[in-house]
Amino acid sequence: MQALSFRGPQLFAADAHALLNGLARAASHLVTVRVERIANACDVAGLLAARRARRVAGEALFRAADREGRRLRGRGLFGFFHYLGDLT
Repeated sequence: MQALSFRGPQLFAADAHALLNGLARAASHLVTVRVERIANACDVAGLLAARRARRVAGEALFRAADREGRRLRGRGLFGFFHYLGDLT
């Protein structure tokens, strides 16, 4: 006979982490949506759009590298703040 192991706590921890990350992402979006609106209104030179285009192109390269087997670093628990780099 084989002993069956119960992985309930590990599954719950992963689900709880995903839930907290999603809730934090939604809350940060609600808080920063006004800042984003003001930043887009003040962007007369189009710098924010250019930075976003570069970031999207870079993410496409990272996805291609990931398909080749290279491991990318994770964003962690507070990874939902990555888009605030456009405001600097």
